[in-house]
Amino acid sequence: MDVHFRGVRGSTPAPGLPFVRYGGHTSCVALARPGEAPTLVLDAGTGLRTVTELLGGEPFDGTILLGHLHWDHVHGLPFFRGGGLPGARVDVMLPAPDGDAAGVLSRGLSPPHFPIEPHQLGPGWRFSPIRPGWSAIEGYDVLAREIPHKGGQTFGFRISDGTHTIAYLSDHWPLSMGAGDDGLGELHPAALELAADADLLIHDAQFLAAEFPAVSYLGHAAVEYALALATAAGSHRLALYHHAPDRTDAQLDAIVRACRGAPVETFAAAEGTSVELGVLTRPR
Repeated sequence: MDVHFRGVRGSTPAPGLPFVRYGGHTSCVALARPGEAPTLVLDAGTGLRTVTELLGGEPFDGTILLGHLHWDHVHGLPFFRGGGLPGARVDVMLPAPDGDAAGVLSRGLSPPHFPIEPHQLGPGWRFSPIRPGWSAIEGYDVLAREIPHKGGQTFGFRISDGTHTIAYLSDHWPLSMGAGDDGLGELHPAALELAADADLLIHDAQFLAAEFPAVSYLGHAAVEYALALATAAGSHRLALYHHAPDRTDAQLDAIVRACRGAPVETFAAAEGTSVELGVLTRPR
């Protein structure tokens, strides 16, 4: 399984020189089999625009899983050129407790908030609700579990290709489940199940423990919590993700340095970075 980070910021894009190395696009991770184009995409932040670059000029043929519907996770949908090419198939799965997936999405993607509605994205687009539990999606085994986050139903995912497994908890508010042993949130059953023995855990790390409690109302996790979860769950590698939009490249470098010597190999996800067969490869 190849894991392509196409957007790694949280809340809002972060353009400008201080953010060039880690990137300013919001959440989007594309999954592909080695040597093939992506068929499964996790979240559709502004980074979704760059997934087109991975398609080799062909239309997208796959599924987009939306963990939740905050702006920074859906803003890329209307600008996904690969999803608008003739012959494209784009199956969008999203939290929709009432079963009306397109209707839920259209609350934010329709006039006056945006010029078009979901059904106008293209003839190959389909919308369906995410159901908790295991599903077969694009040849992957996918486990969806509801995890706490502010502002609507939110899912985390565990995805396996039969050889490798990743866990994806892009937005996570563990403090809502209790303070936990370190005051940063409970290592609750859903998070532990998703992350258990994962080759790669991609986890919300928008804040530092030192920034709490001032930021706790925003509904995100601390870097230190992500490390504790990865360690407790036996994850093999940890990608710090959903970086705060004002967190500069230099500050992220310092966070990574502080994580050296941790029980789990840890890096900060960067736009354009890929993980292939357990090897981290940075773009030139």
